[in-house]
Order: sequence, then structure tokens, then C-alpha cells
Amino acid sequence: MTVLGAVSRDGFLDNQLMIDQPLSGSHRAGLDAILLAAALPEGTTGHVVDLGAGVGVAGLAVAHRLPETSVTLVEIDPELAHLAEGNTTLNATTTGRVDVVVADVLAPAAERRTAGLVDDMADHAIMNPPFHPADRGRSSPAPARARAHAVPTDAIDGWVRAAAAALKPSGTLTVIFRADELPRLLSAIGSRFGSLALLPIHAHAGEPAHRLILRGRPQGRAPFRILPGIVLHAADGGFRPDVEAVLRGAALPVSWW
Repeated sequence: MTVLGAVSRDGFLDNQLMIDQPLSGSHRAGLDAILLAAALPEGTTGHVVDLGAGVGVAGLAVAHRLPETSVTLVEIDPELAHLAEGNTTLNATTTGRVDVVVADVLAPAAERRTAGLVDDMADHAIMNPPFHPADRGRSSPAPARARAHAVPTDAIDGWVRAAAAALKPSGTLTVIFRADELPRLLSAIGSRFGSLALLPIHAHAGEPAHRLILRGRPQGRAPFRILPGIVLHAADGGFRPDVEAVLRGAALPVSWW
């Protein structure tokens, strides 16, 4: 890690993807972003929208691995969006295929469209929304950090609504979320998406899932599926070989549909 003032330059995907991100004051990208990007299967093509992109790790990881995609990073914080813009040119494998939109996912539809988050623009939407409910515990006094981590109890509905608007009817939505907040996520999904497939993520074997990845299609009709979970860590505490492969740039070893 090379420290650039208040910014660090961090390597992802076995240092194939370099990312400038703040040292403090907002949510720093990590494993969740890589798992989210890896949830798009090999061979995915088309336009991908990364909602709440931060400095762009998930969306840029998608663009790096899937050369037949273009990506729009949507971020509310202008400073993070500025870093994301720089990160799009920092990595040669993504240059020219990634753009950045400064927009509030929870803004009224007309405001989102004016900012550049327009209806029916995406073949795929991915999102790692703030998933610590504001009605549990105390939020950070730093506004940027609080916004990155905590979400009002009804805000996830707005995130799902924005994703549904941005997607083409044939598109897909992929979300990474807290496992213990699944009821809120499913309530927000409602009838907007079907053909839902749920992947539990376990830190260690024998432990409850702490994260989940949910994929669905607008108005999909296939039955709800709960897939075999993925365990991140081996008994010695290191990552399991299949997870190591994901951290180096492979797709998740999952058959969604």
C-alpha cells in the first residue's frame, strides 16, 4: 500500500486493479466489493450500473474481468466520485469503458434522470448499499462515514426502486447485504424482481451466514432458490482456495439459474 496524503493506493485482484481511496472518513472498499463483482458470471456482456459505487472497486473489478461490458459508477459523494474518476484511468484494462455519475440513488426520479441515472439504461445493476440500519446502534458523527454505513429503515426500498428503474426489462440485479437484514431486503424487493437466487456467505464453516448475495430479474417468474453457501476461510484462518481464486479475479463458483 502506497500512502498518498489522505489517500491510499491499494491493490485488488492480486494487484491487477489499483485503487485510490481515502484513508479515513468514509467506507473503505474491501472483500464485499470483490464478492459483488465476482457474482456476475463469466461471459456477462452489456452495460453494468454500480449503484453507490464509492471509489469504484466493484464496478471496476467487473470491467477488468469482463471485457465485453461497459460500466457506470453512480456515487452521491463528489469527493469519492472524483477518486472513482481517477481510478477509471489508473487501470489500463478499464480505460474508456467506465464513466462516473454523481447522483443520489434516493433522489426523486426526475432528479436522478437529470444527474445521469436514466431509466432502462442498464443490462445489469449491482449494489452494495449501506446496510447497517439507522435504528440499531449509533451512527458515526462523520456525515460521509454515517452515509456509507447506515441506512434509514425504509431507504433500502428506494435503492431497489432506483435499480428497477435503471434496468432494462431483461436485466439482472445483484445485491450484497447483511444476512441478518434479509427480511428488509426481501420486503423492498417485493414484486419488483423475481427469479430470486440467494447465496449465503459464511466466514467459517459451521457459522451462520454473515453476508448474502441476492440476484433477481425484473418480473422474473422462476421459483425462489437458496443456493449452497460459500465459506470464506479454511480451518487455519486463511482463505479457501476457491475464494483465493475469486480474490485473484475469478467469478464466484455459482450457478445462479
